[in-house]
Amino acid sequence: QVLLVESGGQSVQAGGSLRLSCAAPGGTFSKYCMAWFRQAPGKERELTGTINRSGASTYYADSVKGRFTISRDNAKNTVYLQMNNLKPDDTAVYYCAARVGLCLDNSRSYDYWGPGTQVTVSS
Repeated sequence: QVLLVESGGQSVQAGGSLRLSCAAPGGTFSKYCMAWFRQAPGKERELTGTINRSGASTYYADSVKGRFTISRDNAKNTVYLQMNNLKPDDTAVYYCAARVGLCLDNSRSYDYWGPGTQVTVSS
């Protein structure tokens, strides 16, 4: 069992920046692919990006590519989502998720989820 806890979500104006964190206390954090998903009101949950176990490989959805950066610190059991040049369309609840092994883009492939953190971007 992996407990994930997101933090850092808040309200911000368009063009601003936020950094989300996801802590996973305990366990062998480095064996998990970590992912960030988001869900806007009335929409399905969508993948924002992934980072592999070592942190050497990342993937981003086209909608956030060039603006968002995922990183991880395995010594701190934490994964980060740096979000720059935020847009109103980025408004959503952001979730971190974990799965053992390779990163996949399907939310059903992830076994562990945090409760989510709200990001609201105003124009």
